[in-house]
Amino acid sequence: MFSFVPYLYPRSKSVKEILFSSLAAGILVYLFLIIFQPFGTESFHHPYKYIVLFPYTLIFGSAFFISSLFVSQFKDWNIGYELMKILVILLLGSIFSYFYNTLCISHVKLSFENYGYMFLYSLAIGIPISTIYILSRYIYLKNIPENTALDVAPQPISNCEAPKEKVLKILGNNIELEVTEENFLYAQSMENYCNVYFLEDGKIKKLLIRISLSNILKQVETHSIKKCHRSYIINLEKVKDLKGNAQGYKLILPEIDFEIPVSRSFISSIIPQLQQSKR
Repeated sequence: MFSFVPYLYPRSKSVKEILFSSLAAGILVYLFLIIFQPFGTESFHHPYKYIVLFPYTLIFGSAFFISSLFVSQFKDWNIGYELMKILVILLLGSIFSYFYNTLCISHVKLSFENYGYMFLYSLAIGIPISTIYILSRYIYLKNIPENTALDVAPQPISNCEAPKEKVLKILGNNIELEVTEENFLYAQSMENYCNVYFLEDGKIKKLLIRISLSNILKQVETHSIKKCHRSYIINLEKVKDLKGNAQGYKLILPEIDFEIPVSRSFISSIIPQLQQSKR
């Protein structure tokens, strides 16, 4: 049920992007309150009702900004971590909202019971908004490399005369892909499938195969083609640059607008080989 949790998830990389996302989150909360007027908001009468509700925008926007700024330092971010971040945002938002509502609007006695109601209200508002946010960002992540790649229709198994270059053969679910080692770029695990990216006539192409990443590795691993992450196999000869440090590296291929992560467990085998080849 939760097989999607370990998958990589895009984090905001700049303060500007975090600020923009926080502002959008706060505005969505405000729009939700004034349009649907849930939890008794409809019966709340005040000459400046919409102004009184506006601080909730600042509260949830600030909670989003603080949490996103904090996690921007982490490496190998995935959907599971993002879900925990959202929960922290809702927790912080509910705490600040409770104090604002109690001290400035309702003027009721502080109590854990009243806070419990506020936390449930925050979940009711935050879950649909967070679902839209997480899904849209996840789709964005999956489509980053695909924006520059052409889909390749699966071809039935056929016998071809091998070219002079070393040919890699990937066999899975009655589909056989033959690609030279020089043209192999990388493979990405997508649950029970893998996307294989390669060059053909100078253009990036992609083939979706029902196969595990470990099975692909058994068929294509060479001196230059290695597994660098639980979700990625990469051709080290295609790496143009790398950035990061011992806490986490990113590999950059000139053909794609996408940074491929290196897990800590693979740093000792991947990075020295790259550094040696770049000398």
